Amino acid sequence: MMIQGDFTHLAEAYANRPAYAEPVIDQLAAAIRAHASSPTAADVGAGTGKLTQMLQARGLEGFAIEPNEAMRREGEKLGLPSFTWRTGSAEETGLEDGGVDLVTMASAFHWTDAGRALAEFYRILRPGGVLALLWNPRDLARDRLQADIEGDIAMIAPDIRRRSSGGAAYTDGLEDKLLGDGLFRDVVFLEAPHIEEMSAERHLGAWRSVNDIRAQAGEEKFGEIIAAIERRLEGCDQVAVRYRTRAWFVRRA
Repeated sequence: MMIQGDFTHLAEAYANRPAYAEPVIDQLAAAIRAHASSPTAADVGAGTGKLTQMLQARGLEGFAIEPNEAMRREGEKLGLPSFTWRTGSAEETGLEDGGVDLVTMASAFHWTDAGRALAEFYRILRPGGVLALLWNPRDLARDRLQADIEGDIAMIAPDIRRRSSGGAAYTDGLEDKLLGDGLFRDVVFLEAPHIEEMSAERHLGAWRSVNDIRAQAGEEKFGEIIAAIERRLEGCDQVAVRYRTRAWFVRRA
């Protein structure tokens, strides 16, 4: 039985997930370099290293913090010399006070105890350091195939409530949450579209890595969902999947 929030059995499938929009990550790297010439980063909830890899490609270094052992092992296979992998969570990173200039969480903040996580990020950031929260939802308004798949899921499992896809249902009110305790200031929101070219097999693999749908639907209905997606992909060798990376940056007060 799949448990919501437990990615142990999904770690290998995570390699199929998309990267984030390059312009957003470029802006993030520029923002932190404006604050520190040789910044240290902590990618928290790093998973299998999707964002960590992009940070290293931009010359950043630091720590990849991930609580799940299976996910962490997959990330370590990337061989990222600029980042040290450590066991930890958003609420308890295990890092020293004021030791980093940048904290990132990609497609993960919705799994945290937000108040405790923000207090922990405040603790480990240097004054003026940047916290960046990112999500990477599919662009359903501009991608007919993905909208059709979403309709299939609603037909098969109508009671599903996404934990977060980075859409408005979760992110409405996020700015107030980030600023509410006075720990952070200067919210900046960035959004950029991007297209990920995938084989049909990889696209199915990305769906198999989705935890919240599988945990709520159960294995039988999740199997029906995968079968419905397979039918949508019949005759397709490649799929151009549209995403929109959405990011919120704040500074430590």
